[in-house]
Amino acid sequence: MRRIVVFDNVTADGYFADTKGSLDWVIPSDEVFRAAAESNQDIDTMLFGRLTYDMFEQFWPHALDDPETAPDPHTAGRRSAVNREMAVWINETNKIVFSRTRRNVTWKHSQLIPELEPKTIEAMKAGPGKDMIVFGSGSLVAQLTEHGLIDEYMLVVNPILLGGGRPFLSGLSARVPLELRQATDYKSGHVLLRYGRRA
Repeated sequence: MRRIVVFDNVTADGYFADTKGSLDWVIPSDEVFRAAAESNQDIDTMLFGRLTYDMFEQFWPHALDDPETAPDPHTAGRRSAVNREMAVWINETNKIVFSRTRRNVTWKHSQLIPELEPKTIEAMKAGPGKDMIVFGSGSLVAQLTEHGLIDEYMLVVNPILLGGGRPFLSGLSARVPLELRQATDYKSGHVLLRYGRRA
């Protein structure tokens, strides 16, 4: 059975974007990025809501302009080899975007699905392939969570307080108990938390 994993940077006060939707507060750390990227070997598909897909599509196809490094999507002017590894992986990995407003997708290895149907996701999970991951895409994550389709929430807590912004999740109709599966702290002050849905 394929799993669906959510990956998000969050602030210490629980936000995953500022009030304008920006992620320029994300504190860069190659050590954390490397640890997160290591799990990509078990993933062959990315799931997106439209807004996050649009942001990825505007950035990552153009991130391979240098053979050794790639730009950091959150920090202007910063480049690293780890970012380039991520850029190669993102561009070569299957991408599915759920959107009622997009009419087509041209980014390679992309597929457009107009509606999120739980049975479609269940069939994808039961089908062949490796795990799937969701980056950002708050509304998509909320819908998948509502239907009990998320297997793991991987959250990188950044050592920063915003004091306001967009919460990691909103609009859930009921509480979702989680169990902590792993917690790893880094010299940079980041903490990587991996939560699973409690049975």
